[in-house]
Amino acid sequence: MIKNRNFLLAFRVIVGAFFVWSGGLKVLHPLVFADNILAYGVFPMGLAFIAALTLPWVEVVCGILLLIGLFRRAAALVISALLVAFIILVIVTMARGVDTVCGCLGALSGKVGWKLLTQDVVLLCLALNTLISPKSFLALDAVHKNLRGTRQAGDDHGSQG
Repeated sequence: MIKNRNFLLAFRVIVGAFFVWSGGLKVLHPLVFADNILAYGVFPMGLAFIAALTLPWVEVVCGILLLIGLFRRAAALVISALLVAFIILVIVTMARGVDTVCGCLGALSGKVGWKLLTQDVVLLCLALNTLISPKSFLALDAVHKNLRGTRQAGDDHGSQG
């Protein structure tokens, strides 16, 4: 695990920005993304359309949470789980010999292959470092924790009287 706070901040910002960007591109064109999902030949049409409408928003929200450092670990956990699913999907697609565009970057998406697999593995490593790091530099989690602690301390003092 990386412990340097500057590296951890960079990891958090890279993953967060990537998911805000990629999710935002898909939010703008959900039908194109649904077609990309269907091209994998793994999901039924109904599930592909539900995923095309919800998955990009999950990516955007989690990406924003990572960027601002609020609920950092929860956002990193969700993104890590998504990346594991994406990696499995890419491996299965490559093994089946399906020639398709990944759909991960909207119109900028490339073909499913080793480059995409490497990208997802690197992003997973960065996200996992964010998930398992005990503290975060320049994050709203610390402010949130302090506010919660102040509120609880106030409740404790109020109940003594």
